[in-house]
Amino acid sequence: MNDFKQSDLMIRATAADDTVRCMAAVTTRTVAEAVERHQTSNTVAAALGRTLTGTLLLGSSLKEFDRLTVQIAGDGDIGGITTEANAEGTVRGYVRNPAADVPLKANGKLDVSGIVGQGMFYVMRESGYDMGLYREPYRGSVPITSGEIAEDFAYYLTQSEQIPSAVMLGVLMRANDSGERYVEAAGGLMIQLMPGASDKTIREIEEAVSRTPHTTSMIREGATPVDLLRTALGGMEFEVMEERAVRFACPCSYERAVSLISSIDHAELESMLREDAGAAMTCHFCNETYRLNESALENILRERLAA
Repeated sequence: MNDFKQSDLMIRATAADDTVRCMAAVTTRTVAEAVERHQTSNTVAAALGRTLTGTLLLGSSLKEFDRLTVQIAGDGDIGGITTEANAEGTVRGYVRNPAADVPLKANGKLDVSGIVGQGMFYVMRESGYDMGLYREPYRGSVPITSGEIAEDFAYYLTQSEQIPSAVMLGVLMRANDSGERYVEAAGGLMIQLMPGASDKTIREIEEAVSRTPHTTSMIREGATPVDLLRTALGGMEFEVMEERAVRFACPCSYERAVSLISSIDHAELESMLREDAGAAMTCHFCNETYRLNESALENILRERLAA
């Protein structure tokens, strides 16, 4: 596998007198951890990795205690994708069927659209949830337009948030001499045209984006997020407003697992104790399994009786 010496990174920038917002990220480590945790097929790795990166980019302006969730509900073999990012630059996600796979396209590329299928693309923005402050979340949705993920993020931004956007997302899978699969490169960029963007600015960006190589090709050669934006914007000057480390992370814990199992019906807890001599709970987002032994279940039952 590659020996990654630096953490994954995301930047947020502006150009053309703040009429262009742009974000870029290198997410190779982040995607690699998700792929390893969920033991995905190559095609699922590409679909999940693109969605994780897109969610980070879309959530790049999140404030403290904000959370962004993207759900792709298609009828393909993957069974759906769910990803979630926060203001700290962490992201997590899962698919319903990580082992799903479909044949390669005629050009030898992974058929991400084929494994995603047709359906709906959902975005939910929440604020204050982790503090116990309930605010009505923002929800937006559009039909899946291609299933290739990047085009679906762009279509969502244009249709639901009225922000014309260019989005590039990529995951490059390789195999070493032993046949072990790994993520060689992952990342992406997002360019948003805000009100006031001139026709000249729009044309320059369209032309530059059309000439931009695949993001994974650039990342494989050592490109940073700044390099990705510099290429995609052509000669246009831009100002980096924020730089943030990003990573795969999940807030699940043994304590949370105990709390959830403690809420199970008393008779079911007794059944677990009698028949299984314990309990296990697996987090969908990170695939971590938490096991409670016989003693832990007995403590939960005793505390419930004493309450």
